[in-house]
Amino acid sequence: MQNLKSFQPAPDALKDRVILITGATDGIGKALAIACAKLGAQVIAHGRNQKKLEAVANLVTDSSTRPMALLPLDFEKAGPAEYEAMTDAIETNFGHLDGLVHNAAMLAERAPIEHHDVPKWLRAMHVNTNAPFILTRYCLPLLKKSADASIVFSSCDVATDARAHWGPYLVSKWANEGMMRMLADELSNTKVRVNSIDPGVTSTKIRLQAFPAENRDALAKPEEVINGYLFLLSSSSKGTTGQQLAGN
Repeated sequence: MQNLKSFQPAPDALKDRVILITGATDGIGKALAIACAKLGAQVIAHGRNQKKLEAVANLVTDSSTRPMALLPLDFEKAGPAEYEAMTDAIETNFGHLDGLVHNAAMLAERAPIEHHDVPKWLRAMHVNTNAPFILTRYCLPLLKKSADASIVFSSCDVATDARAHWGPYLVSKWANEGMMRMLADELSNTKVRVNSIDPGVTSTKIRLQAFPAENRDALAKPEEVINGYLFLLSSSSKGTTGQQLAGN
């Protein structure tokens, strides 16, 4: 995997690009939404909680940046009508999409397969795998309207190095890698590129859930691992598709 930790975007690298980021109320999604806005993008920030989305939007106070558009949507409960209304609103307000970042995810349980609660497993698989599929399916027409579009999946080392007790999180990340590569091949003759990025060990809520006794101060902060995402969302990554990259 190519390492992009040292990539430094130009101050206007994302100027006028319309970028939808899921899971933007915390962790990597939050850091990325703020960074994209500061680089000139029109950010559409997704999350389940309206107040948390508003709090993120309020962190971008530079008068030169565009106000974030907020997209409160619960992937666990949303149906076709909600997705269709979402894409209709994006088309009405912005006309197209230049970037789609699949960052939202849930851990569920870390346990042996034989001990997993079936409803919890299904819930995690739906949020982590089915929702990115559905969102991509509805957003593709908007992405194809862009002259330079990028779809980015947040990956993890368990997607290339399977190990015990990671349950639906591991399985969903493997599924996302397959979806990424399939989409990249399907869209190879379009202006839409599709990649994934493993940000590395980062201080996030999911990491804390997985390793509750870990020293969080020793981990990379979300702001320190987003350069790879910025590379993939910018025109610098033209020609890069179907790849898993390392962000840290």
